Amino acid sequence: MRFESITDLIGHTPLVRLAVDSAPDVRVYAKLELQNPYGMKDRVAQNIILRARQSGELLPGAPIVESSSGTMALGVALVGAALGHEVHIVTDPRIDRVTLAKLRALGCRLHIVETMTSHGWQSARLECLQKLLTDLPGAFWPQQYTNPDNPAAYRRLAEELIADLGHIDLLVGSVGSGGSLCGSSRALRAALPDLRVLGVDCVGSVLFDQPDRPGRLQSGLGNSLLPKNLDRRLIDEIHWLNDHEAFAATRRLAAEQQIFGGNTSGSVYRVLRWAAERAAPGSTLVGILPDRGDRYAETVFDDEHWQEKGLAALPVAASPRLVGYGTTVESWSRAVNRGAESSRQYLLLVESNTTGTGMLALHRTRELGLVPVLLTSAPERYAGLAEAGCEVLLCETNRLVEVRAAILDRFRREELAGVATTSEFYVPAVAELTAWLGLAGNPAQAVATCREKGALREALAAAGVHQPRFAFLAEGFGPQDVRAAVEAVGLPCVVKPVDDSGSNGVLRCESAEEVGRQAESILAPVTNGRGLPTARRVLVEEYLDGPELSVELFGADHLLGITDKQVTGEPYFVETRHLFPAELAPPLAEQITDTVRRAVAAAGLVLGASHTEVKLTPDGPAIIEINPRLAGGMIPELIRLATGVEPLEQQLRAAGGLPAELEPSLHRHAGIRFLTAGYPGVLDRITGCEEARAVPGIAQVTITAKAGSDVTPARNAYDRLGYLIAHGDRQEDVLAALDEAERRLTIAISRRTS
Repeated sequence: MRFESITDLIGHTPLVRLAVDSAPDVRVYAKLELQNPYGMKDRVAQNIILRARQSGELLPGAPIVESSSGTMALGVALVGAALGHEVHIVTDPRIDRVTLAKLRALGCRLHIVETMTSHGWQSARLECLQKLLTDLPGAFWPQQYTNPDNPAAYRRLAEELIADLGHIDLLVGSVGSGGSLCGSSRALRAALPDLRVLGVDCVGSVLFDQPDRPGRLQSGLGNSLLPKNLDRRLIDEIHWLNDHEAFAATRRLAAEQQIFGGNTSGSVYRVLRWAAERAAPGSTLVGILPDRGDRYAETVFDDEHWQEKGLAALPVAASPRLVGYGTTVESWSRAVNRGAESSRQYLLLVESNTTGTGMLALHRTRELGLVPVLLTSAPERYAGLAEAGCEVLLCETNRLVEVRAAILDRFRREELAGVATTSEFYVPAVAELTAWLGLAGNPAQAVATCREKGALREALAAAGVHQPRFAFLAEGFGPQDVRAAVEAVGLPCVVKPVDDSGSNGVLRCESAEEVGRQAESILAPVTNGRGLPTARRVLVEEYLDGPELSVELFGADHLLGITDKQVTGEPYFVETRHLFPAELAPPLAEQITDTVRRAVAAAGLVLGASHTEVKLTPDGPAIIEINPRLAGGMIPELIRLATGVEPLEQQLRAAGGLPAELEPSLHRHAGIRFLTAGYPGVLDRITGCEEARAVPGIAQVTITAKAGSDVTPARNAYDRLGYLIAHGDRQEDVLAALDEAERRLTIAISRRTS
């Protein structure tokens, strides 16, 4: 097998079947991560460093500083040196001579602490590392214990196991930083939800609520601190081995399987053998073996070292003693893992709508038994935030690097249930965060495709999904570009920004000159209403004349319903009424739904709500846009009133890893009518609200415009004055209630005199 560089070699590790005692047809495999160039942590170092370079956290040539006495040091040294970075490794006197020689050969600068501090060698190393970060401006610290790019590195390992074996019943792995076993099992359980996971720790490690013993001899697993990357929710059972048991198991691994591993590999092997003896016929078991034995020639494999450390005096168990979680152990013991049972579960919301579902989402999160946390750069923009009962985490939400830093500083991984938003502008950031953290979410590329309407057009074209003809204009376009776009789509056409919402900037144009003017208007602002950069691209597309609908899906294919939509007279396309569900002949409804499912699949969405706008044309349903979020325009409230299913709650459940509850309990109708100004002026007042609320079937009368504000006939969703919501057993009852409620309102507007 040929590779273009030493770093390309990382991964691609062999999977070897072991000869162990077991029931018939039990397959037992060892994933030899020790066959990476320097060990398993090569994966971690590569993923963290490459991600940091991509995000700008690590600049070319900047120094890298890490605390490690083993394979993480070697991985960082390997990748850092290969990419041209100066590498500083902070370690302690326990480091073996082989690792020390390798680090020096790779050109590392070594900093060996001399004495333990409050939490043993670990805290002593971290104190030294902090001083280095101060002394080396621009230095990058991989932070293997807290950085989610550590467990994320093992998604590829999980993919390799599934590709090789198809199905796995049991995974056994060691626990140290929380990276390998948590990252592997999290990714595996996405495909294999019934997978059982056994974690291997050492006596004297605090990871699973045992008392700390800083003098333990094992390295590569266990810890004196609780790493933030450790997610104990993923581990079903924990095994502890003392130094004697671990070292003996390592020698047996070499003698019985001819695998020269380190003490971490030996401990995993011992537990894997025990599990194999008890496995049901036909089961498949895998153990992850992280480290080679060359580092342990003078310890694990040295009889004099055993005698010097008094290992023979330690108790040795032939099989693990089952103990209650929290019982102090001295030799091989096991317990059902309860390490995360008392952890509060947080659902993070990155910004939100300033009204409506934004604050409601915080309340609904609490009702689900989760703790809501609003990440925002401006809490003052949210009316009612103080009453929402949530934690507010202040950070610059327009900078993903700063959002990540805020999350790392505040939370441990096992405390995070999910990340969500009710603001369309932050859906891409949420997708990036869920991918980074390994939480439930849509693929970041799928969300980016939907948010950038031009990319969506290209994806749908590649999949053969019916949509308008389209062309693009970008900065610096000229008359010839406009003419080419118009020739491609025809006149009249629709001109819109590729990345805005609420019909903002959408205009039907009758001439090439009008297309040019609208495109210039769209390209003028460099940021949107939330301060995020605009895409600097304009979509010019065929105008389709026909009824407008939207299809509300949940997940890849579950239909919540189809919404009948009414928009303002052209040239603008502002929604003025929604009716749910749309009254359609079943064959047409099925045709529309099938088209949307194919479109959503082409975009790559898999989780939660999507809102797809459709035009009915003589050639069939055509996709106008796909929004990777809940519908706006209060459509979720219409769905709740008509079906009993609350889409907002289901979206939060999906984000928090809870099962969605999508079966309708009602079969009714609901509708909304938006209030708009008939002419430009100043809003004096809107009266008759109580009279409108008294109309049978009216559920809400909401005024959003303030007296004294300038108003205009609606050009986008932000120009609307308020809305009425009604529900009833029949669509005609809903329409009648909306008509009567609107008749009872008086909207007084003073015309402008100039």
